[in-house]
Amino acid sequence: MRLIVKAAGAAAALPLILTACSTSSSTGSAPSTQPTTTTTAAAAPSSADPDAGLLTGTQLKSMLAPASFFPSSFSRDPSGSVNTGDTFQAATPPGKLACSRLDTTGWVDLSDIGSVSFAQSDFIDKSISEEYAQEVDEYQGLGAKKVMAALRKVATRCRTFSDQQTSSTVTVKLGKGPSLGDDSLSFTLTSPRWQGGTTLEAIRIGTVVVTVLYSAVNGNGAAQADVLAGIVAGKVIQKSL
Repeated sequence: MRLIVKAAGAAAALPLILTACSTSSSTGSAPSTQPTTTTTAAAAPSSADPDAGLLTGTQLKSMLAPASFFPSSFSRDPSGSVNTGDTFQAATPPGKLACSRLDTTGWVDLSDIGSVSFAQSDFIDKSISEEYAQEVDEYQGLGAKKVMAALRKVATRCRTFSDQQTSSTVTVKLGKGPSLGDDSLSFTLTSPRWQGGTTLEAIRIGTVVVTVLYSAVNGNGAAQADVLAGIVAGKVIQKSL
């Protein structure tokens, strides 16, 4: 199966503004007390499918905010808008990533938990160097819960990191996420050499994790991230009902 690679950032597409933010992201049945039969044994592989009931990349794509949501000055970045299609990929851990990945799309991969499907898209206003990023990832078993726990640990490991584009130190602050889904968190990124800041939010709904990012020239982008997270998480919640 071909691995669909997530976009790791759109920074190269943005004009460099020294004072602006640089952003670039089932279990089987219980054992029977009856004697084992040929029919029971044959059914076991199907019931043990770890991807059973999970959403494909195509399904997740439909839960992203549409282009009509974004201001007219924002354009979709084709290189940062991908999904895994109608098949599932191996839940391969991304590996340990640098803390600077927080300032890119696909930042959920800092959890080092592999998803079996995902969909993401980015919208950029190049004239002012602002960016929206949205992503939905589907995980096997307890994977989504582990993602949230791992991201909280990232806040301890990555209290600061270096932004090479502005030659500055970025401060990372972990906060409470929006009141959506089963669990949520937020990160706020700031630097003395940025004109604004970046807000990242992660929301877990069952086996799905929604992540959004907004890089702002004015303010920290929390208001914009909240609205986008609400739209995407709302669609996932509706699908799960």
